[in-house]
Amino acid sequence: MTTQVAFLFPGQGSQTVGMGADVYEASPAARRVFESADTALGLSLSSICFQGPDDVLRQTINTQPAIVVVSLALLAALQEALTKRPSSWSSPLLPSYTAGHSVGEYAALVASGALRLQDAVQLVRERGRLMHHEGTVCSGGMAAIIGMNAENLQEVCREATAQSTASLTDSSHPGLGQISVANFNAPGQIVISGEQNALNLAMELAKSKGAKRVIPLAVSGAFHSKVMQPAAEGLARALASCEISDATIPVMGNIHATPLTDSQAIREELAQQIAAPVQWIHTIEYLVAAGVTIFLEIGPGQALTGMVKRIAKGVTTLNVSSATDIEKTVGIIREMGLIVEI
Repeated sequence: MTTQVAFLFPGQGSQTVGMGADVYEASPAARRVFESADTALGLSLSSICFQGPDDVLRQTINTQPAIVVVSLALLAALQEALTKRPSSWSSPLLPSYTAGHSVGEYAALVASGALRLQDAVQLVRERGRLMHHEGTVCSGGMAAIIGMNAENLQEVCREATAQSTASLTDSSHPGLGQISVANFNAPGQIVISGEQNALNLAMELAKSKGAKRVIPLAVSGAFHSKVMQPAAEGLARALASCEISDATIPVMGNIHATPLTDSQAIREELAQQIAAPVQWIHTIEYLVAAGVTIFLEIGPGQALTGMVKRIAKGVTTLNVSSATDIEKTVGIIREMGLIVEI
């Protein structure tokens, strides 16, 4: 029976100044990814990744393409290291599925052949611009809730929304007074998102109802909530003029946690994804049920690796977030016999 591997790509929050610099120096394939992205955007995104400063990297319009580009550079370097040896060649590592958390879905789509790198980074930069702008139109935010189950937290959100909307005199924006679950990351690790007053109420309610920790997140808006619906409509217009192909490798969609290959379905997913919850728990559960036993996170940080360990027991997790990780991971992949020597 063939071992099934899933490639996972992280989302916003995994960024750090200096990310990707080591692999840029070590790998010609990674260097080409950075150079291609810089050309597509008409700015030195690579410099922002490598040198910051941090407040510039943390701007959503920069953070989102930066994470996607670093992830794809690491993937290119990994495949380069796998396929080229002094005495022989081997095939690249082909996953059974790809998946990305929020903006990481764009890296997953490039890895699956549905999007070109240049189109992906341009789309993601526009995505970041739209999401940040909506955060200025309707002030909002996000918070991680630790130690509360999904059902109880959803009830907290309903109660906070009811209290918040009852006091509104203006309901012109679809997200005003709204708070909801945004990221089902792992059991006991869930993120809520919404308009600021509703978020404040929900955080206090969660504390009073037994949450172990409530952690406000450093983001510029209420991502993956109704606050982002106007941004979703703007992104749909950008997607309409972008070439998207059928995926050659199934991509797990964030909204329904099911595999996508059809280009139109992918287009619709990407437009609505920023205003809908990220179903990460169901994504990993689906992949385990489909026979995936190895999860390889490719990109800055190890957040997704930690989530997988909390969701699925008995699977193998690997992580590539630096040039050093590539060397180690190549050795493990070869020992597992996951690639074919030519």
